[in-house]
Amino acid sequence: MLTATFLHAQGIGDVTERRLWDQGFTSWQSVLAASRKELPLTDAQRTLLLPVLEQSVTALENEDYGYFAGLLPQREHWRAAPALMDRIGFLDIETNGGYRADSITVIGVYDGDESRLYVKDRDLDQFAEDAARYALWVTFFGTGFDLPFLRRRFPDLPLNQLHIDLCPALRRLGYKGGLKRIERQIGIGREEDISGMSGYDAVRLWREWRSRKSQAALDLLLAYNRADIENLSLLLAFAYGRLKAASGFPD
Repeated sequence: MLTATFLHAQGIGDVTERRLWDQGFTSWQSVLAASRKELPLTDAQRTLLLPVLEQSVTALENEDYGYFAGLLPQREHWRAAPALMDRIGFLDIETNGGYRADSITVIGVYDGDESRLYVKDRDLDQFAEDAARYALWVTFFGTGFDLPFLRRRFPDLPLNQLHIDLCPALRRLGYKGGLKRIERQIGIGREEDISGMSGYDAVRLWREWRSRKSQAALDLLLAYNRADIENLSLLLAFAYGRLKAASGFPD
């Protein structure tokens, strides 16, 4: 749906975008190919929109996804998911309960096929090098938690990717509460050994690993994080079609 999006142009809001869709303009190319009289736009709107669409075509061809991250309202970044499916990173971090730059204990990233878990004092710094391969982050409350922590831990890392925060996205659809509660509401399950675990348990398990070198504690912590990131992909699949329908995009 990224190539049917016009909200990233100045002067184009929800109403104007829906007017374009309703009259059959459901892609950048269809607008660029239309005559001035065909478009349901004022001259001022057309003057602002067309150069942005030309630049959008070029940016997508050049895989310049930061272009869209800078222009598209963050609450609408979900629209880019299908176009960037092979560049999505489902992201979640764990901490030791603190708020310092060194408080991150685990960073988990799932690419849709494999999960990569970065662990403090083992390979956490490798995340900074690997992050550039992703064009779109998907998190749950990452705006308020995961990304601020990552920016403190890696101040030189741009983290300028598109970002779908499923917490407010699902709230728009009527699903409120934490990640595990919403998973239960829509029927996503977890393995028995991590079912019912919370962020508090993640802190406790890390402390057990650090104080007693309990491999069982570390393994359970990593299983918990892996479930978080892999279930984010299921939540995105659940949310995307509903967000698209709510946007007013024609079937």
